[in-house]
Amino acid sequence: MIVVICGPTGVGKTKLSIELAKKYNGIVINADAMQVYKDLNIGTAKIKEEEKENIPHFLFNICDVSKNYTVYDYQQDLRKIIKKYKDKNIFLVGGSGLYIKAGLFDYQFEEEKTKIDFSSFTNEELYQMALKKNNNMNIHINNRRRLERYLSKKETTKLGNNILYNNVYFIGLTTDRKNLYNIINKRVDKMIEDGLIDEVKNFYDNKIFTKSLNTGIGYKELYKYFNNEISLNEAIELIKKNTRHYAKRQYTFFNNQLPVKWFEVDFNDFNKTIKTVIEYIKSKTII
Repeated sequence: MIVVICGPTGVGKTKLSIELAKKYNGIVINADAMQVYKDLNIGTAKIKEEEKENIPHFLFNICDVSKNYTVYDYQQDLRKIIKKYKDKNIFLVGGSGLYIKAGLFDYQFEEEKTKIDFSSFTNEELYQMALKKNNNMNIHINNRRRLERYLSKKETTKLGNNILYNNVYFIGLTTDRKNLYNIINKRVDKMIEDGLIDEVKNFYDNKIFTKSLNTGIGYKELYKYFNNEISLNEAIELIKKNTRHYAKRQYTFFNNQLPVKWFEVDFNDFNKTIKTVIEYIKSKTII
């Protein structure tokens, strides 16, 4: 079986995945778009080695932060692992709904090429056109060939609703909004205490300005601080605010795009939550 464990940050997805993987002799696969990157640890709340409890984990720390890892890359990598471990119970854990959808459903990527004559455009004009297409693209202004190739491509997707695998269950962990926002705020404070500023400063000092750092919550805000655009307090509050907004978007995607069975987390006794989820899995399948 494949069990997807989704939900917003801080609700216990990682802990649940470990307990289920132990009980069902399974493996854990990352479904968080930022946790695929090496060295993005504190800001992504990435699982620590000692927390894995000897459970095999996949698709964590697989891409250098200087490179761009796409939804298509994730789709291909996830499907290879599912095929390789088809006889194991798989626990897919994370909050990136699009990655989950692309990996498990008939989500197809296509690339259309159009022939355009760019000879009348300067490098600066091509560069601005590329930025307009994607503000996070990182092609150098002097690399004309790559700019032209980038502008000639038109990527399209076909988002299907047919799941590709049997025995797939979608578990969502949730809590009320007030409690979630409190968890998020405390989590950000803990990240700062654990050294998030130093983690981000290392990338900034090494002049790494890739998509993962320009768009990742916890990283893009501190880059603004290092650029003297905002104060440290403003950056921290912005991280909290952006995380709260992201949680809202996560719920919207999960509720509209995935058949999630939601479970209210008992933070006073998380074992009760684990037990409830196990009972649900037993009611759906025989393992």
